[in-house]
Amino acid sequence: MHTTTLGIDIGKRWFHVIGLDTAGIVVRREKLNRAQLYELFATHSPCLIGMETCCGAQHLARLAASHGHDVRLLPAQHVRPFVKSQKNDFNDATAIAEVVRLPSMRAVPLRSLEQIDIQALHRARQRLVEQRTGMTNQIRGLLLDRGLPIPQGLNPLRTAVPEILEDATNGLTPLFRSLLARLLNMWQQTDSAIEELTDEIQSVARASDQCRRLQSIPGVGPLVATALVSAVGNAGTFRSSRDLAAWVGLVPRQHTTGGKPKLLGLSKRGNSHLRRLFVQGARALWVWKEKRNDPLHQWMRRLAQRMHPHKAVCALANKLIRICWALLRNDQMIFRNAAAAA
Repeated sequence: MHTTTLGIDIGKRWFHVIGLDTAGIVVRREKLNRAQLYELFATHSPCLIGMETCCGAQHLARLAASHGHDVRLLPAQHVRPFVKSQKNDFNDATAIAEVVRLPSMRAVPLRSLEQIDIQALHRARQRLVEQRTGMTNQIRGLLLDRGLPIPQGLNPLRTAVPEILEDATNGLTPLFRSLLARLLNMWQQTDSAIEELTDEIQSVARASDQCRRLQSIPGVGPLVATALVSAVGNAGTFRSSRDLAAWVGLVPRQHTTGGKPKLLGLSKRGNSHLRRLFVQGARALWVWKEKRNDPLHQWMRRLAQRMHPHKAVCALANKLIRICWALLRNDQMIFRNAAAAA
């Protein structure tokens, strides 16, 4: 029988493959290592291939697409309901093969190497930021146990800890003083690494036409612009601005039954890093709502009169990402037109 659809369950070393014919009957069932999977891509006639989005899926998808296959990456939460009986690798691959054939199933777009590189910069920077936050809290806690409180924030730590190390009258033991010096050195190295990655992201944003246009939107800086472009490209895979906002997780969840719609809190689906950046950008912009008189700031002031500030910031983040969608879809559009139409 001719195989028209392949469902592949991705593992670190082994890959479980299920092949379906035009009638949806399983005609292929095998376990392959990485070299055998590469050979399958090269020798099999072009067909529809489905895989779950996970680490390594983008590389396999690009490789299979280079051999003429129609590759679609599926979110894991869309595949899980189709797993029949016990969960195992072959049942997962069967569910993937069945789901990828559905015409209504939306796939994750393939990303270029440039997009993946930018995402790697963001992920490395975010990990370092988390490490710096943890080290900051640890240093403050250790000093607080010795009666030496430090105000919150990064700048107080940059200035206060060196002064504490130089002060010989604060009662610190030689052992703890040596430990504090090592912790401060590690903190400074992490802080410098964050600054270097931030500079690299800013240089990428300056070199990209899409990022430069996105930065014309208030509340969108180099971090937000590069994160959005690396995640969605030109936004052509989203039919409307609301689809993009829903993918990021900035629209209300729905629970409708009996024809009675009910809206809940934010869905928080999709890219959590991108959602956090947009909310942070909206929060920074919200501070200036009384300072300017353009249509966007007028809308913010009207919003502040009827909504809690936290909800209003999320609504502003939703509006910003819709404006970004308009700019990415139309290269000639400028911000003032997009803001008026959003």
